[in-house]
Amino acid sequence: MDQLGNLLDRPRLYYNIDGLAELGGGLMFLGIALLLSLPANSVWHSILSLILAGFILVVLPWGIKTVKTHITYPRTGFVEYRRDERRRTSIVSGIAAALIVLGLGTAARGHWDTTTLASLVGLIFAAAYAYRLGRAVRWKMAFAGAIALASIAIGFLPADFLAAMANDSLVTHPFLAKFGGTLVVSFMTYGAMLLVSGGISFWLYLRHTPAPAREGQ
Repeated sequence: MDQLGNLLDRPRLYYNIDGLAELGGGLMFLGIALLLSLPANSVWHSILSLILAGFILVVLPWGIKTVKTHITYPRTGFVEYRRDERRRTSIVSGIAAALIVLGLGTAARGHWDTTTLASLVGLIFAAAYAYRLGRAVRWKMAFAGAIALASIAIGFLPADFLAAMANDSLVTHPFLAKFGGTLVVSFMTYGAMLLVSGGISFWLYLRHTPAPAREGQ
């Protein structure tokens, strides 16, 4: 049964064999954090919103596909996701997004401590990271632990510091200011962690997986 489970997990785990999925996620998190930290009424906020949307929807998928086509697939081959795997991933992502939106809405109405909620979400993210990546690459468990510890630490940050991290339009409302600042710090943390982990994976992949010899050599 363990061997069967490993076989079923291979297409999903193979997608990040080169660290590109983490690098893409890290860039996306940092972009969102930068967007949330800029004044909402500034021209830079509007410009960055368009750039970030184009990056997430067009540039990022195209960039990952291009690098995989020219670097990853020639080295270790092409793996196609099964339809049921793609459908399962979409369903889980949709449920997770709905739960996060529901939790944030409930927190806003009940004036909950947003740093506590952020810590909880961060711990869930760390657990998912450990489950999906740490099982296949053991050293990534250290990053899962670092994400968990950082998420807990965010819960103890002063409200004034968090409010200073949010954009000016949120500062007028204490709850929104703290909430916005919590998101900025959380996304900066997750983005940095994913970039470092993905960068290490990409470096190790290039080092230990040589490019195929050209024909005629």
